[in-house]
Amino acid sequence: MDKLLTVSMSPHAHGRDTTSKLMLGVVIALLPAWAASVWFFGWGALYVPVLSVLFSVIFEYLIARYLLKKAPSIRDGSAVVTGLLLAFTLPVNIPVWILAIGTLVAIGVGKMSFGGLGTNPFNPALVGRVFLFISFPVQMTSWPLPKGFATADAVTGATPLGLLKEGMIQGEHVADMVKELPTNYDMFMGHMGGSMGEVAALALLLGFLYLLWRRIITWHIPVTILTTVFLFSGLMWLINPVDNASPVFHLLSGGLMLGAIFMATDYVTSPMTPRGMVWYGVGIGLLTVIIRRWGAYPEGVQFAILIMNAFVPLINMYVKPKRFGEVKKNG
Repeated sequence: MDKLLTVSMSPHAHGRDTTSKLMLGVVIALLPAWAASVWFFGWGALYVPVLSVLFSVIFEYLIARYLLKKAPSIRDGSAVVTGLLLAFTLPVNIPVWILAIGTLVAIGVGKMSFGGLGTNPFNPALVGRVFLFISFPVQMTSWPLPKGFATADAVTGATPLGLLKEGMIQGEHVADMVKELPTNYDMFMGHMGGSMGEVAALALLLGFLYLLWRRIITWHIPVTILTTVFLFSGLMWLINPVDNASPVFHLLSGGLMLGAIFMATDYVTSPMTPRGMVWYGVGIGLLTVIIRRWGAYPEGVQFAILIMNAFVPLINMYVKPKRFGEVKKNG
């Protein structure tokens, strides 16, 4: 009995990487997008993520120590990643007190209320983001414009998706509105209003390549999401280009890149098998386009990921590999 087998909560991975090393890898992958945001939006893009991380670490420590009565797990780095990802979904001019509420909900409700890392069914950063979006819609939709786009009369504005949705509600044609929106090149490079995770698709793709190189994630979820969005929105665009945006616009606008690369790939809240990851990615991609096109909100990726998080147990059950030695029963 001196050698006991210790069974811990997921995620389970066999290798030399530890949880803290994996989380550090995610932070490193976010650095290009962070640097691009500081370049476009100024110092607000620097201190908002720092404060978000600080709040997340403090709340996780206090909840673990005094409410759950267990050893704090802040050294694994998961609170840092949650804080960073939440900050990347927010305007860089978000009031500090709203930021504190968002991190408390992300950590306290989205993560620690289920027992901490490995037991949360939903992505904690998205839980905090959606809570803030519903609770503080004005502050959460006052997006700062990049340097060079702001004027004395307007230093904040809507995102390309927000402008598109507003025009569609007023009966305008998408084909006419797109002419007044940032070009695909502008969106690819980050010349548009939005959150830190919406600008500079190029920087986010660099982070994606780093995650693949480090084998922190696999290609299945991000590529499946982006491909599904491209094909579904492209089909609608081919059928009716007057009232539907192009598939490239859908790929480069909003938080799709951030969600597909950094949030949908969360180990705890995503399927365990490659086949399950593909089904999961298809669901997120379809729901994202459906919400963007017919939903009440301009962006749909955060809702799509949370909805598919809820289906992960079913997906895992459906694609569960055959047990070694299992014999199929006839009749």
